[in-house]
Amino acid sequence: MNDLYDLPFPDAQFERFCGGNLGGEHEACVEVSAIPGTAGGFVVRDSKPEGSGRELRFNADELDAFALGWAKRQGLTPKS
Repeated sequence: MNDLYDLPFPDAQFERFCGGNLGGEHEACVEVSAIPGTAGGFVVRDSKPEGSGRELRFNADELDAFALGWAKRQGLTPKS
């Protein structure tokens, strides 16, 4: 895979994961999208204006390792 930071993502479709504050227009969210045209490239960004342009990019294995490691560290389990 190419260097993920060299790839544009103008057509990315972001999904928002929000929570942790008061909600409304100033809700803090993490946004995640596949990078179009890649096989398993993802971009993660902060929804707050001051986070604009500071995205992180991961391949699928890296993002999975982070998500699983974070869930384990926090003692999170799936809800049914």
